[in-house]
Amino acid sequence: MEKNYHINTNCVQAGYSPKNGEPRVLPIVQSTTYKYESSEQMGRLFDLEENGYFYTRLQNPTNDAVAARITALEGGVAGMLTSSGQAANFYAVFNIASAGDHIVSSAAIYGGTFNLFSVTMKKLGIDFTFVRPDVSEEELNAAFRPNTKAVFAETLSNPSLDVLDIEKFARAAHAHGVPLIVDNTFPTPINCRPFQFGADIVTHSTTKYMDGHATSVGGAIIDSGNFDWTQNDKFPGLTTPDESYHGITYTERFGKGAYITKATAQLMRDLGSIPSPHNAFLLGLGLETLALRVQRHCENAQKVAEFLEAHEKVAWVDYPGLPSSRGYALAQKYMPHGTSGVISFGVKGGREAATRFMDHLELAAIVTHVADARTCVLHPASTTHRQLTDAQLEEAGVGPDLIRLSVGIEYVDDIISDLQQALEQA
Repeated sequence: MEKNYHINTNCVQAGYSPKNGEPRVLPIVQSTTYKYESSEQMGRLFDLEENGYFYTRLQNPTNDAVAARITALEGGVAGMLTSSGQAANFYAVFNIASAGDHIVSSAAIYGGTFNLFSVTMKKLGIDFTFVRPDVSEEELNAAFRPNTKAVFAETLSNPSLDVLDIEKFARAAHAHGVPLIVDNTFPTPINCRPFQFGADIVTHSTTKYMDGHATSVGGAIIDSGNFDWTQNDKFPGLTTPDESYHGITYTERFGKGAYITKATAQLMRDLGSIPSPHNAFLLGLGLETLALRVQRHCENAQKVAEFLEAHEKVAWVDYPGLPSSRGYALAQKYMPHGTSGVISFGVKGGREAATRFMDHLELAAIVTHVADARTCVLHPASTTHRQLTDAQLEEAGVGPDLIRLSVGIEYVDDIISDLQQALEQA
């Protein structure tokens, strides 16, 4: 797909261009294996000397087409799909870090990602230092160590809705010779293009707005192609021979595609967190309407946030589209057309009032999910973030009274009416 098309067009067209007589809709290639006429040709595929398909754990035409579409939306050079957003974040970091290495991460990230970093990857010997997203540049730079391999953050944090100062974090990362990896799940590339502000790698939980209908768990990793992995000796996995592929050096053989090629050929080969082609197909359908849905999500959320802010039973509201929000100025810089459909707020009366409010909702559903077409609600401190201590909750910006409201694309007056009647009973 031509790069000069508008992002809305790329939502529909990018990644798959059928030739004469081929299916207009991206086919589901539901096959684990692919036939070849000679052992020699298949051997070249296994040696990464030719492009092609030989086993779906590494590559599949349906998956690759959808990954190419997301890559086009983010403005990257290469991308891959994973079986979940968790897998995407794990691969993105583990692709360049191993035992004995260190990562600087924003503390305001999804609870599952915080647990992945602070517990599971710590067991693998990778150490993390967590910093507030509003950390000063001096404090941020002080968090780096000689063995730091990357900086990680969320462009719009889940669920605290901190808007990341991407340029500040990118400056610090690049000053120390490492890439900035950002999870862009909530804004999506419709509202935020992190590569334009210095980010190097973008991840997504495609389960959220990209799929948009709560049908398929998935993830994606996109490489900007801008980071020079050869500038120092921090990334031997990319710049020295890989003996598991007959001594291939990824940066020499694949250039700007080195990072994604290694993640696919090495990590996906060994760990296998692939999406099914059918799930990738459903994700592709969701992407076709992404621009339309995100616009409606943001329009509805703005009206709902304004309603909540004026309601006497609401203690506080945080939505970056509100001038009163702490993230408003940064949102105007990085996401001027909207942030997401997610609102954080608290009901007067704390946990008990929040529980009563949620239990009386009729249209909005209590679900362990966020960011699809239907309005839904969650109490993170007792669900997605329940593994965190009170101190960690505060550091992550998740208070005990915080309610995460994901505003859907229903008629906005119906959403507000449901919230109104539930608040009256809180």
